[in-house]
Amino acid sequence: MSDFQVTKDTPIEELVEKKPSSVKYLLQQGLACIVCGEPVWGTIETLAKSKGFGDDDIERFVNELRG
Repeated sequence: MSDFQVTKDTPIEELVEKKPSSVKYLLQQGLACIVCGEPVWGTIETLAKSKGFGDDDIERFVNELRG
């Protein structure tokens, strides 16, 4: 069993590596996390904030990614 835990501070590169299904989810939310086949640098929080999402949205993303 993995001890990987998704948080707002999870680096995108690690998220994509440990949970590949997250790519599709994030794209559906308007958060492109792959550019030219490479993960975007930064965390879930920095990516979401750069796209104009607020703290409530980020909390929802994290909770849904954990599910």
